[in-house]
Amino acid sequence: MWRGNSPGGNPGAAPEGTGGELGGQGDWGLEDAPGLLARAPLPVTPAWPLPLAAPALTLLLGALTSLFLWYCYRLGSQDMQALGAGSRAARVSRGPRGCSEAGRLGPGSSGEPGEGPRAEGLVCRRLRAYARRYSWAGMGRVRRAAQGGPGPGGGPEVLGIQRPGLLFLPDLPSAPFVPRDAQRHDVELLESSFPAILRDFGAVSWDFSGTTPLPRGWSQPLAPGCYQLLLYQAGRCQPSNCRRCPGAYRALRGLRTFMSANTFGNAGFSVLLPGARLEGRCGPTNARVRCHLGLKIPPGCELVVGGEPQCWAEGHCLLVDDSFLHTVAHNGSPEDGPRVVFIVDLWHPNVAGAERQALDFVFAPDP
Repeated sequence: MWRGNSPGGNPGAAPEGTGGELGGQGDWGLEDAPGLLARAPLPVTPAWPLPLAAPALTLLLGALTSLFLWYCYRLGSQDMQALGAGSRAARVSRGPRGCSEAGRLGPGSSGEPGEGPRAEGLVCRRLRAYARRYSWAGMGRVRRAAQGGPGPGGGPEVLGIQRPGLLFLPDLPSAPFVPRDAQRHDVELLESSFPAILRDFGAVSWDFSGTTPLPRGWSQPLAPGCYQLLLYQAGRCQPSNCRRCPGAYRALRGLRTFMSANTFGNAGFSVLLPGARLEGRCGPTNARVRCHLGLKIPPGCELVVGGEPQCWAEGHCLLVDDSFLHTVAHNGSPEDGPRVVFIVDLWHPNVAGAERQALDFVFAPDP
């Protein structure tokens, strides 16, 4: 058998190279293969310290589980508190029935029960259902509103000039009257539709004497001298009235911030006869802005919101935060005729898109 010789004539010696390792120069035979393989460096793979990793992983999973259970407990505790606050809010929101010019277009009280769920507990349940279907992202103010009660101070007992009857969205900039620029697109669209809306009113108008049967489409007067014909009532379209008022309906369909799918949303004609007066009341929420388009404004009409007096102008819009205490009066003579405005509920400009979507889900009209 052939046998290689290493340098220096020493058979079987380790081949030369760096440190005598595999890869040096020299001659060797097949019988040297086991020795060479034994001397070859092998890749070093550090063993994973399983005895140490297993307890650490167990501790980490236990900590995460504890945090999750604590979070669920907190959610449950807050919801139970909201349920208790909701029962008080529901009792407060039920008041004497009346017709509110800035606070409501339709049946209800100053707190507007019937425009949304009657208890805060129902609001919390619907909000949780929304979060399970979508996400809690961007829901901080809505969640606090559902849990903290309808009043600006966190409860219905708080007194002040801003007392929404059902839902108070915290940290929302509020003023009795909102600048026109806040809803420029919708304001300009309504004002450009003034002639068509006025024609629609003429087509459905009557003498408002009260001596004749109430015409079709007009709501029963909830206060002396206060009448309304609604195209949308509590988020529901009134098809027969919309067909009779095509110009007004077309304008509503072009609005970007109309609360058309929310029980807080109303739209229609509001008529106030001479001598009628609607004393102070507040709307259901500060999340909306009520837009008044003046159609027929005789002398002696006034609107006081949060202690600030204003008056309508024919063909122009007035944006009102009806969650403030407000009073409406027609002090003119019978010869002056009724005061007529077209009222539309719009989203407050500072309510974010995610919050609008959540509130539309929570306060969706019942099927």
